[in-house]
Amino acid sequence: MKVLLTLCLIILLCLPYAPDAFAQTPANQEANPASPPTQAVPPGKTPSSPEASSTPSPTSPATEPQAALNETNNEASAPRFVSKDASVRITRFETPPTVDGQINEREWVTAAHFGDFVQTQPGDNVAPSQPTEVMMGYDAKHLYLAFRAREAKGKVRSTVARRDNIFDDDTVRVVLDTFDDQRQGYIFVFNPLGIQADGVLTEGRGEDYSVDIVMESKGVMTEDGYTVEVAIPFKSLRYEAGKSKSWGIHIFRRIKHNNNELDSWMPISRNRSGLLNQAGHITGLEGISTTRQLEIIPSLTLSQTGTRVRTIPVAETQRDPTLRDSGKFVNGGLDFDPGLTAKFGLTPTVTLDFALNPDFAQVEADATVVTANQRFPIFFPEKRPFFLERIDIFQTRLSVVNTRAIVDPDVAVKLTGRRGANTFGILAASDNFPGFGAFTEDQRTDPTLRRGIERFLDKNSYVGIFRLKRDIGRQHNLGVIATSYSFPERHNHTGGFDGRFRLDPQTIVEFQVLGTTSRRFFFDADLGRSLYRTGNGFGYSYLFDRTGRNLSVQFNGVGRTRDYRADVGFTPRTNTNQHRSFIRYVTEQQPKQRIIFKRLFNETVTSFDWQGRLQNWETNTQGMLALQRQTFIGGGTEFGYERVFEEEFGAKRSATRAGTFLGEDSERSAYSRELYCFIETSPNKQFFGLFVIGYTQGQLDFDFGAGPRFPRVSPAALINPNSALDPGKGDSLFIESSFRYQPTNLLRLQLDYNKQRLVREDTNLTAFDDNIFSLRGTYQFTRNTFARARLDYSTLATLVRPQLLLGYTPNPGTALFIGYNDDLNRNGFNPFSREPVLEPGFRRNGRTFFIKASYLFRKEF
Repeated sequence: MKVLLTLCLIILLCLPYAPDAFAQTPANQEANPASPPTQAVPPGKTPSSPEASSTPSPTSPATEPQAALNETNNEASAPRFVSKDASVRITRFETPPTVDGQINEREWVTAAHFGDFVQTQPGDNVAPSQPTEVMMGYDAKHLYLAFRAREAKGKVRSTVARRDNIFDDDTVRVVLDTFDDQRQGYIFVFNPLGIQADGVLTEGRGEDYSVDIVMESKGVMTEDGYTVEVAIPFKSLRYEAGKSKSWGIHIFRRIKHNNNELDSWMPISRNRSGLLNQAGHITGLEGISTTRQLEIIPSLTLSQTGTRVRTIPVAETQRDPTLRDSGKFVNGGLDFDPGLTAKFGLTPTVTLDFALNPDFAQVEADATVVTANQRFPIFFPEKRPFFLERIDIFQTRLSVVNTRAIVDPDVAVKLTGRRGANTFGILAASDNFPGFGAFTEDQRTDPTLRRGIERFLDKNSYVGIFRLKRDIGRQHNLGVIATSYSFPERHNHTGGFDGRFRLDPQTIVEFQVLGTTSRRFFFDADLGRSLYRTGNGFGYSYLFDRTGRNLSVQFNGVGRTRDYRADVGFTPRTNTNQHRSFIRYVTEQQPKQRIIFKRLFNETVTSFDWQGRLQNWETNTQGMLALQRQTFIGGGTEFGYERVFEEEFGAKRSATRAGTFLGEDSERSAYSRELYCFIETSPNKQFFGLFVIGYTQGQLDFDFGAGPRFPRVSPAALINPNSALDPGKGDSLFIESSFRYQPTNLLRLQLDYNKQRLVREDTNLTAFDDNIFSLRGTYQFTRNTFARARLDYSTLATLVRPQLLLGYTPNPGTALFIGYNDDLNRNGFNPFSREPVLEPGFRRNGRTFFIKASYLFRKEF
């Protein structure tokens, strides 16, 4: 930790202030606009490579309808469209236009005009169905954009939606590569009402819409389409500008009703992978006012939480198992929790973020997922703004950094930026969760339960992260990363390097190697107990990706040794080597045919441990048809084999001790075969539907049981519930479905239903059956004010979780939320009893009422 803080101080002292260089950015995800539309694929069946990038041809076919764009308000004719073959010089405005969506100021006549768009999806650089014109200018403080999108009356899809929730609407968007390095660009997306979505596109990593940029936009529906005006402050960006400096630029328009048509200003070649390397260019951004920017966001959360607690001490229930404790519900006092986050632009390219007692409570809980019969951890994405800021810098193939490992920090500081060809990030945090939030109220207060954990209580963990990447030319980069985690009896350090190289327009190679050292408890399967020791580990990952017009091939792999630990990251499995191949063929797209295109892919995976033993293999082949009206149907089959060893679950057998698995065999295995099919459709603005169903024969039941409702059902466990584990084959049913209905522009309703069921073959009994229902409704009063209700129910956990939220979010950083969360069991089991005791009806476990407010203060220096 001290080393990381010293590095941070050294970098700060060495950074000169370059007034005419750069400014600032965050980071935030819709599918790449250069990729075909998303098609429903069952989880676990999704191809590991992104969908084919869209469309070639350096030619830009002009169309007769676009001649109509050469008419602007009160003018006989507008300037000719700019050329796509050279950098476009952007006009400097003497008087800024009014951002009202009307495009009636004379300044727009002198602006640079972008036109002659081509359709890149589903067509291949062909004439678009409707013309589009974009105008661009700037002054010392803002970049100005205006969009005029022609469309037949009644065809435009537009709703009053929350920020970043507009991807079911028609949209226009601009991608700006402000360093012109073909590695990362800002994405600005607007629906016909001017509602915003913004994020960052990173080549090889996709799009991230999780962080918001302060800007102004307005849109207006017209008789022949819609118009949008935008003003983006330069101080909200990180960029390089001045004489001889250029930015990469893409401009897109999405037309939902016409098979999700995507039009692009620049032709996009399907014979090349990547998007930013096919961008046009703009120049002439000179004389920009450069300032140091300070943002301060104080926050305050008022909350009251009620919890069901014990009424009988644990020691008494242990002495007398017949005692039944029904518990009681206790409402806590009013919690007053102030916090502060701040952001300061040290130079136009370097930003320091600071958080003191930040309010990192999520406004909306994570989605309910099936956890039965799971051997490995489940990944949940980051949602908290402080950590989302420039999260792309810390992302690597091995997921060495997963900021959700920092649960509840008292203080956190982050330095991110770019100098020349170097991009860097440093993060340090003190987290009080491991010594407080990781334990229940009973564990913290009950003398019996406190035994053995006193040394951890009220202790903080300390986290440090260092990341540096250096660009090599325009197509390659190398990087180093290091992390540190420290907590009593748990210390972990990692360090390694990675790289990305473009070999040709279609081929990319990536790699990462990492070493880890830990001082902590490791389970020793030979001894049958955990030992506190030092463990050193090694991890690697690689990718070879060749994306062609129709045929794409990818090979990738990942490996981690037995003692590999990355406590600041996400590690699904250790002592494994997994190698994967993915081959996909997509036919030419024919927008006017009933079947627009066909897709066929095969994904094959093989895994083995570091002792050379096969762990599993599977091969999945899927076919899909893309039909009119945004409808996709398909199906596939998967064959596989899984092998498990008792030392992965517990102690190994010895001459004097039985093993974790029952019987004489220390391993189990099963061959499996699966059939699945799916359909996804979005025929109009009001409806969206998704249905996926799969059936697997031969899936292993690990004999864990799934709580009181579904105890273990192996033959031995039916006789003795405490017998050794006896994994065995079963038949599995999987269903995923979603239905969304939008009756008005303001109201959106969505119902999701997911099911997983596993039945053992040897006993013909159900190992588990979970049905998860999720009902959500959002009413958007205005673009800034909304009300949301959500109800989740799991039949396995018997949990009912209603949530109500009223929000006002006028701009990023300024927000007011009023919410209520409840947690109930329906026909569940008593949480305080040693033996399962059914509690009929509804029983409340906890509830929270909260008011959360924050306000953004911005000061220029």
